[in-house]
Amino acid sequence: MTPEENYIAINKASWNAKTKTHLNSKFYDVEGFLKGKNSLNDIELQLLESVKGKKILHLQCHFGQDSLSLQRMGAQVTGVDLSDEAIKTAKRLNETLQLNAQFVCCDIYELPNYLNDTFDIVFTSYGTIGWLPDLNRWAKLINRYLKPNGQFVFVEFHPVVWMFDDDFKTIAYRYFKSDAIIETESGTYADKTANISTKTITWNHALSEVITALMSQDLKLITFQEYDYSPYDCFEETIEAMPGKFRIKHLSNTIPMVYAISAKKCNHNLY
Repeated sequence: MTPEENYIAINKASWNAKTKTHLNSKFYDVEGFLKGKNSLNDIELQLLESVKGKKILHLQCHFGQDSLSLQRMGAQVTGVDLSDEAIKTAKRLNETLQLNAQFVCCDIYELPNYLNDTFDIVFTSYGTIGWLPDLNRWAKLINRYLKPNGQFVFVEFHPVVWMFDDDFKTIAYRYFKSDAIIETESGTYADKTANISTKTITWNHALSEVITALMSQDLKLITFQEYDYSPYDCFEETIEAMPGKFRIKHLSNTIPMVYAISAKKCNHNLY
């Protein structure tokens, strides 16, 4: 079996290793989160608006901070992630906070084998689709779990960011999807000095690929926005241009770093 064919096992091992490091990182600030800090950013909060009483499916939820933030805001949340270490942690946090979010551990393409339900909102954010080889299957999954007129909310790092090498000095990768990108990483974005080394397999996805996949599932774009900053200090060579807004120092505001999409599942009974 080639590494690309075995990407699920390889990436699962990577995220299991990262989870242990992330729990103790300043980046995730678990202590502050347990004391009430909301882990969501203004970008996604503006798209989600009021979530009280809504059923939300959170795809690729890592160890559940955003899922549990949404739960604390009054939503009923189901989080899904590939990493069993992440899901174990999410369940522990859920219990500690005395919340009733639900968590499922599986490859998201296999989710219909584990979850039979529909939701008002499907949500996913920041560093998610690069781990997926097929966005058509991803969009089909989103459509499968949305109720009629349900909302898909998606915030992701811009594909232009993934074209650069780690130091943002040269273009190292294609903008468009091609072969899998197989790398070995030292440390993690949450703790660059962490004493871990992980192998990862990812894919770049152009904006046209994302939008076409969603439209093919009758998901109507309501909002599409691009941002010249990242709310996370997770890249090399960064500077905090404004509080909570990070840019690549030598590139300033010249490149897009994040984009956001809100889409609605069409109710064909209305047409």
